[in-house]
Amino acid sequence: MRSRSWLAISSTTRHSTVPFSNPKTPPSRPKLKPSDTSSSSDIPSTSTSASDNGSSSLQSNLSLQTLPSVLSLQKLSPLDPLDLSVSHLCFATLPPRRPSLPITCLAVHHNLLYAASGHEINVYDRTDHTLLDSFNAHDASSGSVKSVNFSDGNIFTSHQNSKIRVWQLTAGKQHKLFNSLPTVNDRLRRFVLPKNYVTVRRHKKCLWIQHADAVTGIAVYNGLIYSVSWDKSLKIWRDSDLRCIESVKAHEDAVNAVVVSNDGTVYTGSADCRIRVWSKPFGEKRHVLVATLEKHKSAVNALALNDDGSVLFSGACDRSILVWEREDSANHMAVTGALRGHRKAILCMINVGDLLFSGSADRTVRVWQRGEDGSFCCLAVLEGHVKPVKSLVAVKDEGSNGVVTVYSGSLDGEVKAWHVSVSNVNSARGLLSQLKM
Repeated sequence: MRSRSWLAISSTTRHSTVPFSNPKTPPSRPKLKPSDTSSSSDIPSTSTSASDNGSSSLQSNLSLQTLPSVLSLQKLSPLDPLDLSVSHLCFATLPPRRPSLPITCLAVHHNLLYAASGHEINVYDRTDHTLLDSFNAHDASSGSVKSVNFSDGNIFTSHQNSKIRVWQLTAGKQHKLFNSLPTVNDRLRRFVLPKNYVTVRRHKKCLWIQHADAVTGIAVYNGLIYSVSWDKSLKIWRDSDLRCIESVKAHEDAVNAVVVSNDGTVYTGSADCRIRVWSKPFGEKRHVLVATLEKHKSAVNALALNDDGSVLFSGACDRSILVWEREDSANHMAVTGALRGHRKAILCMINVGDLLFSGSADRTVRVWQRGEDGSFCCLAVLEGHVKPVKSLVAVKDEGSNGVVTVYSGSLDGEVKAWHVSVSNVNSARGLLSQLKM
């Protein structure tokens, strides 16, 4: 297991000291430096200063070739440094139960970790990582599991075969199939009338309540289930009776990601290089398109929101993470800059507090922190997977003293568990001792 720090590295638990700008410094946007567009052969493996490491990574970064007009938000030369201790440690690896199957998605619910390996979903106890249950193992026809989410005691899984399945956890900690979306009752209510059919491809029609291709993402908010698919649509389901209440043609190409903010605003990312913003006006029955965000030059693979929904992160095949912030004069986002460093496509992201975690086809996970002035610093690069990192989940448990537990799932079939902490240098020793326990 190797773990390469983005900044200075010391000790066996990958502890590094990171200079950050003084919060009292007037807010300003970092500007591109001449070195940002140059090239370099490699990222240094030895310990260097924050500015040296940031510059060398940007020099070797190819994303500037596709998005040269978007400023980099990395803090390259901080003034009046405030030392932070960054510690990261891989404390467990869950080997593949079926070596030939990749990890396609991860999810955490209370003390359970859900890891989808191909069509099979394995459930682990997060305390000791013992396997508690495996379900959907005998139905290979469903294809790979694309997403897992939770709402009101139900577990929703989306599949390659265009289905959404609903599971419930029994008293014996086993998962039982409860229903599938659309439900039989919903189909029977609508199959008679021709107006309920839509054309999904040439010479083929289906009910508007059903997806016609792989369901790639599920988001949950306020009793509603949002699903997106390679069929270019966004569908909205009611959790109480599992009925599809709305369907929208969201994009011109496959939809890869969906997130919902705490005010009900829906963001969808697509292979058409666009992010679209949807909301439901007060008193209306349907969601309407609020804005189309266009800056990426290739397929958008992943979306993430910060805790209050004021900042949106989008990752794409162009190797950049774009940062979008809400404009005071509008209800949608405007791009403020890019985070660069990954060498291949961004495949997944998760935000916890002021930390953003990104997984890439370059087989690494990067840890980013947002400063008070809106700039970002890449604190660490987590290495160990031998194939692309497809899924990430991160949680900050109560009583963890700020330590974030991160799970990364890869196409190599492994799930790795990491502890990541960012603290003042004075408390570093205590946190390092905790990580070793």
